[in-house]
Amino acid sequence: MKHHLLAGVAAAALAATPLVAAAQSVTIASWGGSYQEAQSKALFEPASAATGVTVKQETYGGMADVRLQVQTGAVTFDIVASGSGSAARAGAEGLLEELDYGVIDVSSFYPTAYSKFCVGGDVFSTVYAWNTDTFGENGPQSWADFWDVEKFPGSRSYRGSVAGALEPALMADGVPIDKVYETLSSKEGIERAINKIRELKPHIEVFWTSGAQHAQLMKDGEVDMITGWNGRFDNAKKDGAKVAYSFNQALLDYDCFAIPKGAPNKDVAMQFLAEISKPEYQANLPKYITYGPTNKAAYGLGTIDETVARALPSHPDNAAMQLPISLEWYAEWETIASEMYQEMLTE
Repeated sequence: MKHHLLAGVAAAALAATPLVAAAQSVTIASWGGSYQEAQSKALFEPASAATGVTVKQETYGGMADVRLQVQTGAVTFDIVASGSGSAARAGAEGLLEELDYGVIDVSSFYPTAYSKFCVGGDVFSTVYAWNTDTFGENGPQSWADFWDVEKFPGSRSYRGSVAGALEPALMADGVPIDKVYETLSSKEGIERAINKIRELKPHIEVFWTSGAQHAQLMKDGEVDMITGWNGRFDNAKKDGAKVAYSFNQALLDYDCFAIPKGAPNKDVAMQFLAEISKPEYQANLPKYITYGPTNKAAYGLGTIDETVARALPSHPDNAAMQLPISLEWYAEWETIASEMYQEMLTE
């Protein structure tokens, strides 16, 4: 009898194996280019090897794609990379699953680098950068310099969406770094920022819409000055781009990972996020792109080169010069600000 029971258990286990294996996969959507390549090498591939979870990668256009999937009930993404502000808004809109921090350990994370709907994957900065063929190493050192077309003549490129676009304009207009979000918390403050960008608009040759695009603009030497993400510029420089940037008055932000509402493999996705949030994976990231870990324990492993560490946005010396992005402001004001910004772009 015992033999038959064991055989039955073994048979049931064997029968169940394909079902378990079939479920152990996740589809992750990110933004492509050098950024997704870095995520893949530092996080996705090693975590896949460690857990046995099969990872299918796609590129996507942001939360608009998630909204479409959720609204049509045809969700194919299990995990999406997102900007922190976009995730805050999408979460408030009901497009994302709440994350289970009983599964995902964030005890050694920077306290501002995770939220109810999104767990931080890296810390980055929105900086002003310049073409060193045009300005040498003596480029702009403030947003006021970026706006100063007499002191720094030449073509500009600026972000084509509102995220990270209004704060620099207010700093260029003389608003102190610690008063930026207070000023932006009214339609009048938003309009003030937009008017400042309107002032620069005749000198803006391209409004960029992706990290890959703004890196390419500098590789091709198409503009003299640009805004964008520090890690993209560092990788462009490795590829021969004539580019330099400053952390002074930069915007300190983080990218994160979220799970769309109704993700087909939600539980596996939660476990996979727990895996890639561990410090050993986070410490890998700066090998491929100069974005800092969100898990502070990654700095204590001794695997991040000291020279590299000092160039990361979250290094204390660099972080002290920057304006941390306010998720509360984006959750409350981004929709209104975005409409106003798009109106200015189409004038």
